[in-house]
Amino acid sequence: MSVGLTESEWIWKEGELIPWQDATVHLLSLAVQFGNSIFEGIRCYDTPGGPAVFRLDAHLRRLLDSCKIYRMDPPWSVDQLTEACTTTVRRNALGDCYIRPMVLRGYGSAGLNPAASPIETYVAAWPWGTYLGEDALAAGVDVCVSTWQRPYPNTFPVSAKAAGHYNNAQLIKMDALANGYAEGIGLGPGGVVSEGGGQNVFLVRDGVLITPFLDGTSLAGITRDSVIRIARDLGVDVREQHVPRESLYTADEVFFSGTATEVTPIRSVDRIDVGSGRAGPVTLAIQKRFLAIARGQTEDAYGWLTPVGG
Repeated sequence: MSVGLTESEWIWKEGELIPWQDATVHLLSLAVQFGNSIFEGIRCYDTPGGPAVFRLDAHLRRLLDSCKIYRMDPPWSVDQLTEACTTTVRRNALGDCYIRPMVLRGYGSAGLNPAASPIETYVAAWPWGTYLGEDALAAGVDVCVSTWQRPYPNTFPVSAKAAGHYNNAQLIKMDALANGYAEGIGLGPGGVVSEGGGQNVFLVRDGVLITPFLDGTSLAGITRDSVIRIARDLGVDVREQHVPRESLYTADEVFFSGTATEVTPIRSVDRIDVGSGRAGPVTLAIQKRFLAIARGQTEDAYGWLTPVGG
């Protein structure tokens, strides 16, 4: 499935808004040469009280943590980046949209020593619908276990959300699409389930919600954390454990979680139906509560929404 990009008018760059078409980097920037770019994907929802950004503080904390891991030091605080994100949404007159703050190494160095390359910070925002298809949230998606595996711990820092890491995710995604699936699930080097191409994975077995350990092969997803907290408040037993591949086939329910993916049911894995082959009750209960909070349709007891304001 091809997901097109709907352009907005303005992008925030280093403290000012510039026209969308002017947000360019040099061919020989380290962001282009070596994928030296840190980013976040954040959703803004059009709530009854106006646009509000979901878990903006957690996303920006992870952005700056990722920068620290890669020895990048942007001169912007969480508060300043919060204002950058909300300003970008406001100036583009957006409601439901996707926000992508980025910190990258620009033009200067030609080799692996990045000292001569400036650190540049951007925030873009644009309209973006359901990531895995318009009916995915209700009907679920068909996925496969990928032929590509996730990396060993300490090969590169998977807890950092860095652009170069997503070459692996693209291989998982393209492999899945080429074989008629919506998405793939990657195994870690030990042969157990790690994560999807850009999502964390959950299973339900006998009413228990199960998700793989954060073992250095997968990203600590902010939506993953939201799902765990919502599930526990709904009275669901949650366990983090090793998940063998075959558990995907014998689970009662399986679903993805992620900022773009939200909470998306998985109806089959490797053409084996998951449970009844449709979204299950635990998945739908978590999805309903998650979306109700994000869309401002119920009390935000967690303090997860940041109003964009007028």
